Amino acid sequence: MKKISILGSTGKIGEVSLKIIERKKKYYSVYVLSGYKNYKKIIYQIKKYKPKIFIIFDLNTYEKVKMKLKSTNVIILNKHNYLNYKIKNSNIIITAIPGIDGLKPTLDFIKKSQKLLIANKESIICGWNLIKKESRKYKVKIIPIDSEHFSIMQILKNIKKNDIEKIFITASGGPFLKFNKKQIAQATPSQAIKHPKWKMGKKISIDSATLMNKIFEVVEASKLFSISLNKIEILIHPQSLVHAIIKYKNGLSTLLYFEPDMTIPICNAISGQGLDIKDYLNAKTKKNNFIIKQKLEFFKVDKNKFPAIKLKPILNKFNSLPIVVNAGNEIFVDQFLKKKISFYSIIYNLFKLLKDPKIRKYAIKKPTNLKTIFVIDEWTRNKAMDILKKKK
Repeated sequence: MKKISILGSTGKIGEVSLKIIERKKKYYSVYVLSGYKNYKKIIYQIKKYKPKIFIIFDLNTYEKVKMKLKSTNVIILNKHNYLNYKIKNSNIIITAIPGIDGLKPTLDFIKKSQKLLIANKESIICGWNLIKKESRKYKVKIIPIDSEHFSIMQILKNIKKNDIEKIFITASGGPFLKFNKKQIAQATPSQAIKHPKWKMGKKISIDSATLMNKIFEVVEASKLFSISLNKIEILIHPQSLVHAIIKYKNGLSTLLYFEPDMTIPICNAISGQGLDIKDYLNAKTKKNNFIIKQKLEFFKVDKNKFPAIKLKPILNKFNSLPIVVNAGNEIFVDQFLKKKISFYSIIYNLFKLLKDPKIRKYAIKKPTNLKTIFVIDEWTRNKAMDILKKKK
């Protein structure tokens, strides 16, 4: 029986992963789970899945859970003491803690696994050099489980990188694909989180609506597969059935097609070869699986409607510019969700941030350790808040 640990088990990726494990209890067991502030889900997962260990990163929630479950056999730890506990190795670790908060736990756990399934794009964007170094040191196989990067990895298995002309990452276009610019400018948080294809958390749903998630995915793909940013493009594909396309210099192209259900990449990443996906899919996905739609559409991003796309050419200008963009985006998305700024202000404020005269001092730093990364992250967050204060 393989032991699986999930960092960020209360999020969408974590919940899908737990359902997969539950369907194959003979083969997989839950070892470590972790959550943040979602008290009800943490209590539910402790009672239902009975992990050996549950780590709670928010201290107030930790205290509440400890009070509630005084007699549980599950070892409940917090962000300060989990490193002091002798956590044994897992066969597979799934890391799905959103934002830069996922970086340190990923680095802490990478040495405790044979295989790391990573869904936290911010960890890769900000700390890939550290993750790559640790994975090589401890001989850990890294598998991205975002649909786009999982697809690229599958296609690249038997391909020489020198044969690649372009890699295309697809985007559904989010909830505002058919909106005009005026309508998008007036968009509310409740509209922005209603993704037409995927069920996701609020923050990633907003990133999908602005297309910032695709900007991050381009950086992520560049780092994961050691391919120049200039070779990676974004295409709008409303059907969300083709997740990546690789165009070769010989005129041929390969694409990967599957239903927009995270069960598929996660199952394949966990199981490897010999998987029968029908055992895991829900009825709707099972019914639709590989029914070719009447049309598959692909078209370029409208930069006027989605100005975030203009960030792509500048992201490799400095070593740590992606860290700056990520931190600023997290602040501005949070402010939009709190209804303190407009939808387009997320991106317009990012452009203001990138014009700050002091940005070069931080963006040129090489992210060689956690301390440097968090210094850059903290400076950016403070600067982003300054921008917001000046607007009041």
